[in-house]
Amino acid sequence: MSFQRFFLLSLGCAKNTVDSESMAQLLRQAGYESVAEPEQADLLIVNTCGFIGPAREESVEMLRELAAGKRADQTLIAAGCLSQLWGEALIRQVPGLDGLLGTRRWMDIVEVVERVRGWKGPEPLYHLPDEAATVGQDERGTLRVALQGASAYLKIADGCRRPCAFCTIPRIKGPLVSRPPERILAEARRLADAGVQELILIAQDTTDYGHDLGMKDGLAWLLEQLVQAVPEVPWIRVMYAYPGYVTPRLIEVMAQHEQILPYLDIPLQHAHPAVLRRMRRPANLRWVYDTIARLREAMPGIALRTTFIVGYPGETEAEFQALLDFVEEIQFDRVGVFPYSYEPGTPSARLPGHLPEAVKAERRDRLMALQQQISLRRQQSFVGRRLEVLIEGQGDGLSVGRSYRDAPEVDGLVFIEEELPVGTMVPVRITGAMVYDLVGTVEAVPQARERVQWVETGTTS
Repeated sequence: MSFQRFFLLSLGCAKNTVDSESMAQLLRQAGYESVAEPEQADLLIVNTCGFIGPAREESVEMLRELAAGKRADQTLIAAGCLSQLWGEALIRQVPGLDGLLGTRRWMDIVEVVERVRGWKGPEPLYHLPDEAATVGQDERGTLRVALQGASAYLKIADGCRRPCAFCTIPRIKGPLVSRPPERILAEARRLADAGVQELILIAQDTTDYGHDLGMKDGLAWLLEQLVQAVPEVPWIRVMYAYPGYVTPRLIEVMAQHEQILPYLDIPLQHAHPAVLRRMRRPANLRWVYDTIARLREAMPGIALRTTFIVGYPGETEAEFQALLDFVEEIQFDRVGVFPYSYEPGTPSARLPGHLPEAVKAERRDRLMALQQQISLRRQQSFVGRRLEVLIEGQGDGLSVGRSYRDAPEVDGLVFIEEELPVGTMVPVRITGAMVYDLVGTVEAVPQARERVQWVETGTTS
């Protein structure tokens, strides 16, 4: 059996997308050609997500769809988080799989493909090592980035050492492993040279960066180094900050440097101490109030995003009401709300008081209705103001982009009634506001610029 062309489908979050891009780099370096449709490929790869129930369902559905349509000369490999989490159970769910590659060893993709070529075993080939070493030579020289237009996700660490009772990530990814700072800075420099306008730092917990390297305030230190390394990149955005680890030093560094966007995503998950303790999350709400006050004092325009879980086991109506009151008081810019997802093998699965799905959905809807009112008011406060907007698309007389307040895929957009060059930063006067999005008019049209090129990954924006 000979493989020449591969189709790689990436599911789940941006962190997964980076792993998918790294696997694609390794395959291309080994002489394989990527194709856009599964019908064109000899080799089919799905980089699965196993974080919560709906994500697992999507992964299984896509694998089954590819397996059902697979030709005799095609090979199907399930990679990523769900492969790591389920192992042999995934084979029972998806007959027709030819191989499994766990997320902890994505860098072994070429070896797994070569082994599958001559595999004669009665069951699919398994490659699910426990070790989660993902730095240095184990990265095989790949760039741990994923381009999205003129923006780029840059992974600074992998794994997590937090004890959250509802989360499967430590079981899937293993403990925190911080990437060497020199590699991160070198990749940022190459992205800047390629014309990237926004660097988005990602990890399971960005605020834990450097802990395993013996660093204190590692994220703040890394941001200072990045500002020096890529002074021409207009935006540096930080995602996934853990409560209790947004330090005074981190706030100071963010406030000092215009490149570092006044935007922070802090997934709080709840606002009642008893629920937070059952979640094995930081339950000191005084820290939350004090930290948010310091952030807003240091950066008055900061956009704060958070996520909450509703319907957690044992959540009473009074505990949920405390969450509603907290959201009303804090006035977050962006909020994501998720009904509790039962995760077998996690401590939360053993808790008493699991709630009906209808109750979870009703509480999600109530919290989202409240947040939509808050979001609209905060959006309306920008009418008449000027924002820099990164243009991401255009057509039919319109352009669409994002302001500093909007991370890709999870936040809102800015619509402009004029076709503008994609990948440019444009000053926009805001003329209208919706719950999630803004409308504006351009104040100055920039010159067109070359499209971002990333030769090493074969990707263009």
